[in-house]
Amino acid sequence: MDADTFAQFTDQLKRYVRERLMPAEEQVLEDDAIPPDLLGEMRDMGLFGLTMPEEYGGSGMNVPQYIETIRVLSYALPAYRSITSINLGMVCSALKNAGTEEQKSEWLPRLAAGEIACFGLTEPGSGSDSAAMATTAKRDGGHYVLNGSKRYITNAPHAKLGLIMARTNPESMPKNAHVSAFLVDMETDGITVGKPDKKMGQRGSHIADIYFDDVRVPADALLGGEEGRGFATAMQSLDNGRLSIGAASCGYARRILDTALRYSGERKAFGETIGNFQLIQAMLADSQAELYAAECMLRDAAAKANKGKAIIEAASAKMFASEMCNRVADRCVQIHGGAGYLAEYEAERFYRDSRIYTIYEGTTQILQLVIAKNMLRDFASGAAA
Repeated sequence: MDADTFAQFTDQLKRYVRERLMPAEEQVLEDDAIPPDLLGEMRDMGLFGLTMPEEYGGSGMNVPQYIETIRVLSYALPAYRSITSINLGMVCSALKNAGTEEQKSEWLPRLAAGEIACFGLTEPGSGSDSAAMATTAKRDGGHYVLNGSKRYITNAPHAKLGLIMARTNPESMPKNAHVSAFLVDMETDGITVGKPDKKMGQRGSHIADIYFDDVRVPADALLGGEEGRGFATAMQSLDNGRLSIGAASCGYARRILDTALRYSGERKAFGETIGNFQLIQAMLADSQAELYAAECMLRDAAAKANKGKAIIEAASAKMFASEMCNRVADRCVQIHGGAGYLAEYEAERFYRDSRIYTIYEGTTQILQLVIAKNMLRDFASGAAA
């Protein structure tokens, strides 16, 4: 997408966020669901196909454009980003990077049109530890037979496509070559999706378990037609996923800080607005400085990811931005004082909604390991600056 078209699109999206998505937030919170009419509007705006190539019905956005779009969208309730994010980030990235032409032709237009996808890596006993993955895919003639379960899968209750990681070799192998990726039609016999989990926050966004009981998928559902590349594909896709969470953290933190600023200018104590108190100002200033730093990191990491791998940068941006958003949300509650603990004020919801950002797409602790291991490897190979 050229720069002028993208600028027009983001202006339109900003208006849509404030005029349509934000006014509907109370309904989303009450119903724990995005209204169907809004989902239809989001599909019509192309929000499910931002990263799909134009020849497959998408907008063909590059990484910086996609990440900026997510940041703008994330000023509103997190559910709006969540419903689109798996399509745009991990699944689209995996298909573009590793899918066969037949797989791209079948799935990318459907995703661009708004069919919802999910990404199945995490299991009850296996999250970051893929060696412990228990879901299996055994070859049976022209099919693979999947058995096992997946845990905490975003959009599972709504998904038409699942990018599912499964063990195709019973033994753990170097570089996780025992893990393969499959493009699974979620209406296939033998698939059961559990009841959506009740969560701390992020109402309107749904996660659930997926169970596979002798699920037969055609052999051409194997992503890229090659066994043993599933984990590598997942890891490549996670760069985009982590940048998306960084963008969500920055967009939501801006909303949170604006709310804190508004309250600071309205609430009075000791005869004046609390925004005149220096310790309140310190919390506002710290929040602005950290948010600015996160936004700069995000733009730099997205630009580098657009040119190739950006493992350290994407992990660093996600780690810093998500922790920053948590701190800004905490300060917003503190600035509200007792009111910040009440559900009638947005500060309380912001605090709960933000907490997940330091957990999914790699916890802060896992990202610390990712960053350090890649730093040490690069230094040892002489690639360090």
